[in-house]
Amino acid sequence: MNYRTFGRTSWQVSEIGYGMWGMGSWANSEDQESLDSLQAAIELGCNFFDTAYAYGEGRSEGLLGQAVRADRERKVYTATKIPPKNLQWPARPEFTLDDCYPPEHIEEYVHRSLANAGLESFDLIQFHTWEDAWIEDHLWAMTVESLVSQGLVSAVGISINRWEPWNGIKAVQSGLIDSVQVIYNIFDQNPEDELFPACRENKVAVIARVPFDEGTLTGTLTTDSKWPEGDWRNVYFVPENLVPSVERAEALKQMLREWNQAHHNEPEITLPELALRFILSNPDVSTMIPGMRKLSHVQANIAASDAGPLPSDLLEQLRKHRWVRKPAPWSD
Repeated sequence: MNYRTFGRTSWQVSEIGYGMWGMGSWANSEDQESLDSLQAAIELGCNFFDTAYAYGEGRSEGLLGQAVRADRERKVYTATKIPPKNLQWPARPEFTLDDCYPPEHIEEYVHRSLANAGLESFDLIQFHTWEDAWIEDHLWAMTVESLVSQGLVSAVGISINRWEPWNGIKAVQSGLIDSVQVIYNIFDQNPEDELFPACRENKVAVIARVPFDEGTLTGTLTTDSKWPEGDWRNVYFVPENLVPSVERAEALKQMLREWNQAHHNEPEITLPELALRFILSNPDVSTMIPGMRKLSHVQANIAASDAGPLPSDLLEQLRKHRWVRKPAPWSD
């Protein structure tokens, strides 16, 4: 496992982190399997774990706490997120800071999350939704500063709305946050335009989320894919999204087949590996957080760190697969 500096902090975090959404509320998620996967990841050098209160209303936070307490010899960086008070994802321009994150709400949910995890403090607390206009109201910053002074959290970050990487640049430039979490993958290359340069200039850490584009970049989806009732992916992968997602994944797989054939003397690259190593090729990214509910996921994803960045000519081919999307009702 390779490590990178987390923005302006002195933290050395694993470049492959651990996204814990799936083990909080997705279908077919089993707690013991999740705990085994968490422990395996820690043993393989993963030390950055991202969860949220909203992931099963504290269920995922509880699993993280159990994993941390089971292996106190290794330093694990814990990150969670405060849900918006109005419980609306994503944030919208008409929402005020008081609608989503009044001071008492911030304090209440930091304490709730700490209780869920059974921890005395979190390394990183993040706002689970964000509108850049909120940066003008410093009430949230003063509240977080108080939490830091109490030793309950060490750093603060924001999670940027899907397909709106520009909607966090003011926060980055303000000097008030330590990290941004943003969707970044082979399809969603837009953060490279403005957000990443701003983060680089202001020494703000970048957490790349959704590296597999909610599963599209694993190459396993088909136009007939279905999930159990209540699974969020049924809402997200409506035909309007599923069909073009599968078509673009197929085009990417064809490109990769041709690459592997042309480089048959080298180890074959799989599509999931390609997705992770694309992100590893960008030094602006501090860590990425693929979901890893199973031991096989842990082993395969962490192996990508040893493989390292992609060859420059392959990386250049992936630029052609950039997909500019706009938020839609089904993408919330």
